[in-house]
Amino acid sequence: MEITIQQRHQAINRVTLWGVFVNLMLSATKLVGGFLGQSQALIADGLHSLSDLASDAMVFFAARHASEEADEQHPYGHARFETIATVALAVLLVIVGLGIAYDAIVSLVGDKAIAKPDPFTLWIAGISILSNEGLYHYTRIVGKRIRSNLLVANAWHHRSDAVSSIVVLVGIAGTQLDMPKLDAYAAIVVALMIVRIGFKLGYDSVQELVDASLEPELVEKIRQKILAHEGVRELHMLRTRRMGHHAHIDVHILVAPRVSVSEGHHISETVEQMLIDSFDAINDVTVHIDPEDDEEVARSMHLPLRSELTRELRQRWAAIPELESIDDITLHYLKGEIRVEASMPLEKVADVESSRQLQAAFQHASLNVPGVGTAVLKFH
Repeated sequence: MEITIQQRHQAINRVTLWGVFVNLMLSATKLVGGFLGQSQALIADGLHSLSDLASDAMVFFAARHASEEADEQHPYGHARFETIATVALAVLLVIVGLGIAYDAIVSLVGDKAIAKPDPFTLWIAGISILSNEGLYHYTRIVGKRIRSNLLVANAWHHRSDAVSSIVVLVGIAGTQLDMPKLDAYAAIVVALMIVRIGFKLGYDSVQELVDASLEPELVEKIRQKILAHEGVRELHMLRTRRMGHHAHIDVHILVAPRVSVSEGHHISETVEQMLIDSFDAINDVTVHIDPEDDEEVARSMHLPLRSELTRELRQRWAAIPELESIDDITLHYLKGEIRVEASMPLEKVADVESSRQLQAAFQHASLNVPGVGTAVLKFH
């Protein structure tokens, strides 16, 4: 079931508030415990948790703006506020990962003596690991459910905190076992993982900002759905892009060249609704109706519009008095030329032979107008 923008906003706020609460509690516990237990690593981890409040604030800001309805300045909505915030969070993840790696390398090459923390600091590090891992799974599940890359990015930020606490736990345990540099090796591996996740999330969001297409497999499914729709003969210029958690589709579809305008419009509307109903991510579809594939056949843009064409046609018909009774003209712009279909009352002609002669005269006069390729006169 598709959730509303308001429900999505509430879900993001609820998850983020839990993150704020847990990070505040962990920050206070780590800072106090690190100070009393003489653990520099725990104090650093506490500051790390405190810095997560900045990312939570970023999520709040982005979610509030992304939930706003479309307006004159933002006709497609505000979903990309969330995308921009995801890029920022991805950058933050990369910085955090590089920072962990730098500290680990410095500790490996340095010869500074490391203080031996009190054993109770191990329990604080363990609580931090469980809390942040729980936040990671909770945030990621909600993020996947509401298709929010912003929440997924923040979930990985929570996991980076869990990993940071694992490093602290290993480091403290290492000092207890006279292996003070054990945590550094683990920290480098963890840092590389965090940097990789940051790059992936950042790359995906940047791709969205530059209007990259949807995944090829999804685009092919969309193509097949459109082609299977009644009234659609072919399609071309299928363009897709993401806008936050939604996807937008633009497509040109070919219909029978002489269907009415209203039938062509009906086909386009049913294609739009079919795509929205068939794919959860799609919420905006623009369908352009083509009577022919204008990428392969001669275009008709150089041909005159109705007012100019009918004026010239009637000038040609003026030499034939009976043609003044023409009361309907249908124009078909196909294959770089115009098909003229006109009709007049049958009562205006005396007999079958007269109607045939009038049709021939009509055709001869009409074909002398530049751009006209076919001319047919009908009677009603």
